[in-house]
Amino acid sequence: MGTNVSASKQRLVVLDALRGFALLGIALANYPEFSLYSFLSDAETSAMPTAQSDVWMHWFLMIFVDGKFYTIFSVLFGIGFSMIIANARKRGADGMRIFYRRMMVLVIIGFMHLMLLWSGDILLLYALMGLLLPLFYGLSDRTLLRFSAAMLALPILCDLIIAITGIDPSQIPYALWWQWCDRFGITEDNFATWLRDSDSYVGVLQFLVQGAFERMWEFVSSHRCFKVLGLFLIGLYIGRSGIHATLSEHRQLLRKVASWGFGLGLPMSVACAWSSVNGHPFGNVVHAVFYAFSSYPLGLGYMSILSLIYLKNSELPLWKALASPGRMSLTSYLMQSVMGIAIFYGVGMGLGCSLGLWQTSLVAVSVFVLETVVSSMWLRWFPFGPFEWVWRMLTYGRFFRLRRDD
Repeated sequence: MGTNVSASKQRLVVLDALRGFALLGIALANYPEFSLYSFLSDAETSAMPTAQSDVWMHWFLMIFVDGKFYTIFSVLFGIGFSMIIANARKRGADGMRIFYRRMMVLVIIGFMHLMLLWSGDILLLYALMGLLLPLFYGLSDRTLLRFSAAMLALPILCDLIIAITGIDPSQIPYALWWQWCDRFGITEDNFATWLRDSDSYVGVLQFLVQGAFERMWEFVSSHRCFKVLGLFLIGLYIGRSGIHATLSEHRQLLRKVASWGFGLGLPMSVACAWSSVNGHPFGNVVHAVFYAFSSYPLGLGYMSILSLIYLKNSELPLWKALASPGRMSLTSYLMQSVMGIAIFYGVGMGLGCSLGLWQTSLVAVSVFVLETVVSSMWLRWFPFGPFEWVWRMLTYGRFFRLRRDD
Protein backbone atom coordinates (compact mmCIF):
# COMPACT_ATOMS: atom_id res chain seq x y z
CA MET A 1 0.00 0.00 0.00
CA GLY A 2 1.13 3.52 -0.63
CA THR A 3 2.19 4.97 2.69
CA ASN A 4 0.12 8.09 2.08
CA VAL A 5 -3.15 6.17 2.25
CA SER A 6 -4.84 6.71 5.61
CA ALA A 7 -6.54 3.87 7.47
CA SER A 8 -9.92 5.52 6.96
CA LYS A 9 -9.46 5.92 3.22
CA GLN A 10 -8.01 2.42 2.98
CA ARG A 11 -11.08 0.97 4.68
CA LEU A 12 -13.58 2.79 2.49
CA VAL A 13 -11.82 2.26 -0.85
CA VAL A 14 -11.18 -1.43 -0.28
CA LEU A 15 -14.70 -2.17 0.92
CA ASP A 16 -16.28 -0.20 -1.92
CA ALA A 17 -13.99 -1.83 -4.49
CA LEU A 18 -14.79 -5.31 -3.15
CA ARG A 19 -18.49 -4.44 -3.26
CA GLY A 20 -18.11 -3.29 -6.86
CA PHE A 21 -16.23 -6.48 -7.74
CA ALA A 22 -19.06 -8.49 -6.17
CA LEU A 23 -21.60 -6.61 -8.31
CA LEU A 24 -19.73 -7.69 -11.44
CA GLY A 25 -19.88 -11.32 -10.34
CA ILE A 26 -23.56 -11.06 -9.41
CA ALA A 27 -24.36 -9.72 -12.90
CA LEU A 28 -22.46 -12.65 -14.45
CA ALA A 29 -24.35 -15.08 -12.22
CA ASN A 30 -27.82 -13.57 -12.76
CA TYR A 31 -27.86 -12.67 -16.45
CA PRO A 32 -28.08 -16.24 -17.79
CA GLU A 33 -31.53 -16.29 -16.18
CA PHE A 34 -32.42 -12.77 -17.28
CA SER A 35 -31.47 -13.72 -20.86
CA LEU A 36 -33.69 -16.82 -20.45
CA TYR A 37 -30.76 -19.01 -21.48
CA SER A 38 -31.08 -21.00 -18.25
CA PHE A 39 -34.69 -21.89 -19.14
CA LEU A 40 -33.85 -23.34 -22.56
CA SER A 41 -33.71 -27.09 -23.12
CA ASP A 42 -30.46 -28.90 -23.90
CA ALA A 43 -31.64 -29.34 -27.48
CA GLU A 44 -32.23 -25.59 -27.84
CA THR A 45 -28.87 -24.57 -26.39
CA SER A 46 -27.06 -27.22 -28.46
CA ALA A 47 -28.61 -25.82 -31.63
CA MET A 48 -27.21 -22.33 -31.02
CA PRO A 49 -24.23 -21.29 -33.18
CA THR A 50 -22.35 -20.44 -29.98
CA ALA A 51 -22.97 -23.87 -28.43
CA GLN A 52 -19.33 -24.99 -28.31
CA SER A 53 -18.01 -21.81 -26.72
CA ASP A 54 -21.02 -21.74 -24.39
CA VAL A 55 -19.91 -25.04 -22.88
CA TRP A 56 -16.60 -23.50 -21.88
CA MET A 57 -18.35 -20.40 -20.55
CA HIS A 58 -20.69 -22.60 -18.52
CA TRP A 59 -17.72 -24.31 -16.88
CA PHE A 60 -16.04 -20.93 -16.26
CA LEU A 61 -19.12 -19.54 -14.53
CA MET A 62 -19.59 -22.65 -12.39
CA ILE A 63 -15.94 -22.75 -11.30
CA PHE A 64 -15.14 -19.07 -10.83
CA VAL A 65 -18.49 -17.31 -10.32
CA ASP A 66 -21.32 -19.42 -8.87
CA GLY A 67 -21.59 -18.90 -5.12
CA LYS A 68 -18.37 -16.92 -4.83
CA PHE A 69 -19.72 -13.42 -5.25
CA TYR A 70 -22.71 -13.64 -2.94
CA THR A 71 -20.11 -14.94 -0.46
CA ILE A 72 -18.21 -11.66 -0.85
CA PHE A 73 -21.38 -9.58 -0.62
CA SER A 74 -22.51 -11.42 2.51
CA VAL A 75 -19.19 -10.97 4.29
CA LEU A 76 -19.24 -7.27 3.40
CA PHE A 77 -22.77 -7.03 4.80
CA GLY A 78 -21.52 -8.32 8.16
CA ILE A 79 -18.65 -5.83 8.11
CA GLY A 80 -21.14 -3.07 7.34
CA PHE A 81 -23.21 -4.03 10.36
CA SER A 82 -20.21 -3.71 12.66
CA MET A 83 -19.37 -0.31 11.16
CA ILE A 84 -22.92 0.99 11.68
CA ILE A 85 -22.78 0.03 15.36
CA ALA A 86 -19.27 1.48 15.83
CA ASN A 87 -20.10 4.77 14.11
CA ALA A 88 -23.33 5.15 16.07
CA ARG A 89 -21.51 4.65 19.34
CA LYS A 90 -19.01 7.37 18.42
CA ARG A 91 -21.93 9.75 17.98
CA GLY A 92 -23.62 8.55 21.16
CA ALA A 93 -26.53 7.12 19.16
CA ASP A 94 -28.35 3.80 19.50
CA GLY A 95 -26.70 1.76 16.76
CA MET A 96 -28.93 -1.28 17.20
CA ARG A 97 -32.07 0.78 16.79
CA ILE A 98 -30.68 2.41 13.65
CA PHE A 99 -29.71 -0.98 12.25
CA TYR A 100 -33.13 -2.51 12.93
CA ARG A 101 -34.83 0.40 11.15
CA ARG A 102 -32.38 0.04 8.29
CA MET A 103 -33.21 -3.67 7.94
CA MET A 104 -36.96 -3.07 8.06
CA VAL A 105 -36.65 -0.62 5.19
CA LEU A 106 -34.54 -3.18 3.32
CA VAL A 107 -37.30 -5.77 3.89
CA ILE A 108 -39.68 -3.48 1.99
CA ILE A 109 -37.16 -2.77 -0.77
CA GLY A 110 -36.30 -6.45 -1.12
CA PHE A 111 -39.95 -7.52 -1.22
CA MET A 112 -40.79 -4.96 -3.90
CA HIS A 113 -37.73 -5.98 -5.93
CA LEU A 114 -38.71 -9.66 -5.61
CA MET A 115 -42.31 -9.10 -6.65
CA LEU A 116 -41.86 -6.39 -9.28
CA LEU A 117 -38.44 -6.83 -10.92
CA TRP A 118 -36.44 -9.97 -10.21
CA SER A 119 -37.55 -13.28 -8.74
CA GLY A 120 -33.92 -14.05 -7.91
CA ASP A 121 -33.76 -11.22 -5.35
CA ILE A 122 -31.31 -11.58 -2.45
CA LEU A 123 -32.13 -8.34 -0.59
CA LEU A 124 -35.15 -9.73 1.25
CA LEU A 125 -33.15 -12.66 2.59
CA TYR A 126 -30.32 -10.31 3.60
CA ALA A 127 -32.75 -8.08 5.48
CA LEU A 128 -34.43 -10.97 7.32
CA MET A 129 -31.14 -12.61 8.27
CA GLY A 130 -29.72 -9.20 9.11
CA LEU A 131 -32.37 -8.78 11.79
CA LEU A 132 -30.66 -11.66 13.62
CA LEU A 133 -27.19 -10.13 13.61
CA PRO A 134 -27.59 -8.05 16.82
CA LEU A 135 -28.14 -11.32 18.70
CA PHE A 136 -24.53 -12.27 17.98
CA TYR A 137 -22.85 -8.91 18.54
CA GLY A 138 -21.93 -9.46 22.19
CA LEU A 139 -20.37 -12.91 21.68
CA SER A 140 -16.64 -13.46 21.99
CA ASP A 141 -14.62 -13.78 18.80
CA ARG A 142 -14.13 -17.51 19.30
CA THR A 143 -17.83 -18.13 19.92
CA LEU A 144 -18.75 -15.96 16.94
CA LEU A 145 -16.52 -17.99 14.63
CA ARG A 146 -17.91 -21.24 16.03
CA PHE A 147 -21.45 -20.09 15.28
CA SER A 148 -20.33 -19.10 11.78
CA ALA A 149 -18.79 -22.52 11.15
CA ALA A 150 -21.93 -24.21 12.48
CA MET A 151 -24.18 -22.18 10.19
CA LEU A 152 -22.04 -22.96 7.15
CA ALA A 153 -22.02 -26.66 8.06
CA LEU A 154 -25.77 -26.88 8.68
CA PRO A 155 -26.69 -27.21 4.98
CA ILE A 156 -24.61 -30.38 4.80
CA LEU A 157 -26.32 -31.75 7.90
CA CYS A 158 -29.75 -30.84 6.50
CA ASP A 159 -29.03 -32.68 3.25
CA LEU A 160 -27.82 -35.66 5.27
CA ILE A 161 -31.04 -35.72 7.31
CA ILE A 162 -33.11 -35.50 4.13
CA ALA A 163 -31.11 -38.33 2.56
CA ILE A 164 -31.66 -40.53 5.63
CA THR A 165 -35.33 -39.73 6.30
CA GLY A 166 -36.52 -39.04 2.78
CA ILE A 167 -38.45 -36.01 4.11
CA ASP A 168 -37.84 -32.68 2.37
CA PRO A 169 -39.77 -29.73 3.92
CA SER A 170 -38.93 -27.56 0.90
CA GLN A 171 -41.46 -29.48 -1.18
CA ILE A 172 -44.31 -27.61 0.55
CA PRO A 173 -43.55 -24.14 -0.93
CA TYR A 174 -42.53 -25.88 -4.16
CA ALA A 175 -46.03 -27.36 -4.48
CA LEU A 176 -47.59 -23.96 -3.78
CA TRP A 177 -45.42 -22.47 -6.50
CA TRP A 178 -46.67 -24.90 -9.13
CA GLN A 179 -50.28 -24.33 -8.09
CA TRP A 180 -49.79 -20.62 -8.83
CA CYS A 181 -48.13 -21.42 -12.16
CA ASP A 182 -51.07 -23.59 -13.19
CA ARG A 183 -53.48 -20.71 -12.57
CA PHE A 184 -51.84 -18.65 -15.31
CA GLY A 185 -50.88 -21.45 -17.68
CA ILE A 186 -47.17 -21.15 -16.93
CA THR A 187 -45.33 -24.44 -17.32
CA GLU A 188 -41.71 -25.45 -17.00
CA ASP A 189 -41.55 -25.75 -20.80
CA ASN A 190 -42.74 -22.20 -21.51
CA PHE A 191 -40.82 -20.21 -18.87
CA ALA A 192 -38.55 -18.67 -21.50
CA THR A 193 -41.16 -17.91 -24.14
CA TRP A 194 -43.55 -16.47 -21.53
CA LEU A 195 -41.14 -13.65 -20.70
CA ARG A 196 -39.74 -13.26 -24.18
CA ASP A 197 -43.20 -12.88 -25.73
CA SER A 198 -44.87 -10.87 -22.97
CA ASP A 199 -45.55 -7.51 -24.61
CA SER A 200 -46.97 -5.97 -21.43
CA TYR A 201 -45.75 -5.71 -17.88
CA VAL A 202 -48.81 -7.67 -16.69
CA GLY A 203 -47.40 -10.86 -18.17
CA VAL A 204 -44.02 -10.21 -16.58
CA LEU A 205 -45.68 -9.52 -13.23
CA GLN A 206 -47.58 -12.82 -13.36
CA PHE A 207 -44.30 -14.62 -13.88
CA LEU A 208 -42.54 -12.66 -11.13
CA VAL A 209 -45.25 -13.39 -8.58
CA GLN A 210 -45.01 -17.13 -9.18
CA GLY A 211 -41.22 -16.72 -9.23
CA ALA A 212 -41.39 -15.33 -5.70
CA PHE A 213 -42.81 -18.66 -4.55
CA GLU A 214 -39.94 -20.43 -6.29
CA ARG A 215 -37.44 -18.14 -4.58
CA MET A 216 -38.91 -18.95 -1.18
CA TRP A 217 -38.62 -22.61 -2.06
CA GLU A 218 -34.99 -22.11 -3.07
CA PHE A 219 -34.15 -20.39 0.24
CA VAL A 220 -35.43 -23.51 2.02
CA SER A 221 -34.22 -26.20 -0.36
CA SER A 222 -30.71 -24.79 -0.74
CA HIS A 223 -30.49 -23.84 2.97
CA ARG A 224 -29.45 -20.36 1.85
CA CYS A 225 -30.58 -18.84 5.16
CA PHE A 226 -27.89 -20.71 7.08
CA LYS A 227 -25.24 -19.93 4.49
CA VAL A 228 -25.94 -16.20 4.44
CA LEU A 229 -26.06 -15.89 8.22
CA GLY A 230 -22.81 -17.82 8.58
CA LEU A 231 -21.09 -15.46 6.14
CA PHE A 232 -22.60 -12.45 7.91
CA LEU A 233 -20.93 -13.65 11.10
CA ILE A 234 -17.54 -13.89 9.39
CA GLY A 235 -18.01 -10.30 8.27
CA LEU A 236 -19.05 -9.27 11.78
CA TYR A 237 -15.87 -10.85 13.15
CA ILE A 238 -13.72 -9.01 10.57
CA GLY A 239 -15.44 -5.69 11.21
CA ARG A 240 -15.41 -5.97 14.98
CA SER A 241 -11.73 -6.96 14.94
CA GLY A 242 -10.87 -4.00 12.72
CA ILE A 243 -9.08 -6.18 10.16
CA HIS A 244 -10.72 -4.31 7.27
CA ALA A 245 -9.39 -1.01 8.61
CA THR A 246 -5.81 -2.18 9.23
CA LEU A 247 -5.05 -4.33 6.22
CA SER A 248 -1.37 -3.40 6.18
CA GLU A 249 -1.03 -4.96 9.64
CA HIS A 250 -2.63 -8.21 8.47
CA ARG A 251 -0.66 -9.03 5.35
CA GLN A 252 0.30 -12.44 6.68
CA LEU A 253 -3.32 -13.31 7.43
CA LEU A 254 -4.40 -12.15 3.98
CA ARG A 255 -1.71 -14.30 2.36
CA LYS A 256 -2.84 -17.33 4.33
CA VAL A 257 -6.49 -16.82 3.42
CA ALA A 258 -5.59 -16.28 -0.23
CA SER A 259 -3.39 -19.38 -0.27
CA TRP A 260 -5.96 -21.60 1.42
CA GLY A 261 -8.81 -20.02 -0.48
CA PHE A 262 -7.37 -20.75 -3.90
CA GLY A 263 -5.54 -23.93 -2.89
CA LEU A 264 -8.71 -25.52 -1.51
CA GLY A 265 -11.46 -23.56 -3.23
CA LEU A 266 -10.29 -23.89 -6.82
CA PRO A 267 -10.02 -27.71 -7.02
CA MET A 268 -13.21 -28.09 -5.01
CA SER A 269 -14.93 -25.68 -7.41
CA VAL A 270 -13.93 -27.94 -10.28
CA ALA A 271 -15.35 -30.91 -8.35
CA CYS A 272 -18.56 -28.99 -7.57
CA ALA A 273 -18.95 -27.97 -11.22
CA TRP A 274 -18.41 -31.56 -12.36
CA SER A 275 -20.98 -32.76 -9.82
CA SER A 276 -23.51 -30.19 -11.08
CA VAL A 277 -23.01 -31.08 -14.73
CA ASN A 278 -23.44 -34.77 -13.98
CA GLY A 279 -26.52 -34.46 -11.76
CA HIS A 280 -24.87 -34.98 -8.34
CA PRO A 281 -23.66 -38.55 -9.03
CA PHE A 282 -22.41 -38.99 -5.46
CA GLY A 283 -25.61 -37.60 -3.94
CA ASN A 284 -26.70 -34.22 -2.57
CA VAL A 285 -24.68 -34.57 0.62
CA VAL A 286 -21.36 -34.92 -1.21
CA HIS A 287 -22.35 -32.11 -3.53
CA ALA A 288 -23.09 -29.91 -0.49
CA VAL A 289 -19.58 -30.67 0.79
CA PHE A 290 -18.11 -29.71 -2.58
CA TYR A 291 -20.10 -26.47 -2.51
CA ALA A 292 -19.10 -25.53 1.05
CA PHE A 293 -15.40 -26.11 0.43
CA SER A 294 -15.42 -24.31 -2.90
CA SER A 295 -17.64 -21.21 -2.74
CA TYR A 296 -16.67 -19.91 0.70
CA PRO A 297 -12.88 -20.44 0.49
CA LEU A 298 -12.62 -19.09 -3.06
CA GLY A 299 -14.86 -16.11 -2.27
CA LEU A 300 -12.66 -15.24 0.70
CA GLY A 301 -9.62 -15.88 -1.48
CA TYR A 302 -10.87 -13.29 -3.97
CA MET A 303 -11.29 -10.76 -1.17
CA SER A 304 -7.82 -11.44 0.20
CA ILE A 305 -5.97 -11.32 -3.10
CA LEU A 306 -7.63 -8.06 -4.09
CA SER A 307 -6.76 -6.59 -0.70
CA LEU A 308 -3.12 -7.65 -1.14
CA ILE A 309 -3.00 -6.09 -4.61
CA TYR A 310 -4.42 -2.90 -3.15
CA LEU A 311 -1.79 -2.86 -0.44
CA LYS A 312 0.90 -3.22 -3.09
CA ASN A 313 -0.44 -0.47 -5.34
CA SER A 314 -3.28 1.67 -4.05
CA GLU A 315 -3.06 4.10 -6.98
CA LEU A 316 -4.32 1.73 -9.67
CA PRO A 317 -7.32 3.19 -11.57
CA LEU A 318 -8.95 -0.20 -10.99
CA TRP A 319 -9.85 0.71 -7.40
CA LYS A 320 -11.65 3.91 -8.29
CA ALA A 321 -13.49 2.15 -11.11
CA LEU A 322 -14.69 -0.68 -8.85
CA ALA A 323 -15.42 1.60 -5.90
CA SER A 324 -17.89 3.82 -7.81
CA PRO A 325 -20.63 1.20 -8.31
CA GLY A 326 -19.64 -0.24 -4.93
CA ARG A 327 -20.56 3.04 -3.21
CA MET A 328 -23.94 2.80 -4.94
CA SER A 329 -24.35 -0.95 -4.50
CA LEU A 330 -28.10 -0.91 -3.80
CA THR A 331 -28.82 1.31 -6.79
CA SER A 332 -26.43 -0.70 -8.99
CA TYR A 333 -28.00 -4.01 -7.95
CA LEU A 334 -31.53 -2.78 -8.66
CA MET A 335 -30.49 -1.25 -11.97
CA GLN A 336 -29.04 -4.58 -13.09
CA SER A 337 -32.56 -5.96 -12.79
CA VAL A 338 -34.09 -3.04 -14.69
CA MET A 339 -31.50 -3.43 -17.46
CA GLY A 340 -32.08 -7.18 -17.59
CA ILE A 341 -35.80 -6.67 -18.18
CA ALA A 342 -35.18 -3.91 -20.73
CA ILE A 343 -32.72 -5.98 -22.74
CA PHE A 344 -34.17 -9.49 -22.65
CA TYR A 345 -37.92 -9.44 -21.95
CA GLY A 346 -40.71 -8.83 -24.44
CA VAL A 347 -41.63 -5.53 -22.79
CA GLY A 348 -38.16 -4.30 -23.76
CA MET A 349 -35.82 -5.27 -26.59
CA GLY A 350 -36.95 -8.90 -26.44
CA LEU A 351 -33.50 -10.44 -26.92
CA GLY A 352 -34.28 -13.33 -24.56
CA CYS A 353 -33.62 -16.86 -25.89
CA SER A 354 -31.54 -15.44 -28.76
CA LEU A 355 -28.12 -15.10 -27.12
CA GLY A 356 -25.68 -17.82 -26.16
CA LEU A 357 -24.08 -17.98 -22.75
CA TRP A 358 -20.86 -16.22 -23.65
CA GLN A 359 -22.87 -13.47 -25.38
CA THR A 360 -25.06 -13.15 -22.28
CA SER A 361 -21.93 -12.86 -20.15
CA LEU A 362 -20.64 -10.14 -22.46
CA VAL A 363 -23.92 -8.25 -21.95
CA ALA A 364 -23.52 -8.64 -18.17
CA VAL A 365 -20.00 -7.20 -18.28
CA SER A 366 -21.21 -4.36 -20.53
CA VAL A 367 -23.99 -3.51 -18.10
CA PHE A 368 -21.46 -3.41 -15.26
CA VAL A 369 -19.14 -1.15 -17.28
CA LEU A 370 -22.09 1.16 -17.96
CA GLU A 371 -22.91 1.19 -14.25
CA THR A 372 -19.29 2.05 -13.49
CA VAL A 373 -19.35 5.02 -15.86
CA VAL A 374 -22.73 6.29 -14.67
CA SER A 375 -21.80 5.82 -11.00
CA SER A 376 -18.54 7.75 -11.46
CA MET A 377 -20.41 10.63 -13.08
CA TRP A 378 -23.20 10.59 -10.46
CA LEU A 379 -20.79 10.65 -7.53
CA ARG A 380 -19.14 13.81 -8.82
CA TRP A 381 -22.23 15.76 -7.74
CA PHE A 382 -23.93 13.50 -5.20
CA PRO A 383 -22.49 11.77 -2.09
CA PHE A 384 -24.57 8.60 -2.49
CA GLY A 385 -26.83 6.87 -5.00
CA PRO A 386 -30.55 7.66 -5.37
CA PHE A 387 -31.77 4.49 -3.68
CA GLU A 388 -29.14 4.83 -0.95
CA TRP A 389 -30.48 8.35 -0.41
CA VAL A 390 -34.06 7.08 -0.01
CA TRP A 391 -32.88 4.24 2.23
CA ARG A 392 -31.00 6.68 4.41
CA MET A 393 -33.95 9.05 4.82
CA LEU A 394 -36.38 6.24 5.64
CA THR A 395 -33.90 4.82 8.16
CA TYR A 396 -33.40 8.10 10.02
CA GLY A 397 -36.87 9.53 9.41
CA ARG A 398 -35.67 12.90 8.14
CA PHE A 399 -34.72 14.65 4.93
CA PHE A 400 -31.12 14.68 3.65
CA ARG A 401 -29.82 16.91 0.88
CA LEU A 402 -28.89 14.81 -2.11
CA ARG A 403 -26.61 17.22 -3.92
CA ARG A 404 -23.18 18.01 -2.49
CA ASP A 405 -22.73 21.42 -0.86
CA ASP A 406 -19.29 21.94 -2.46
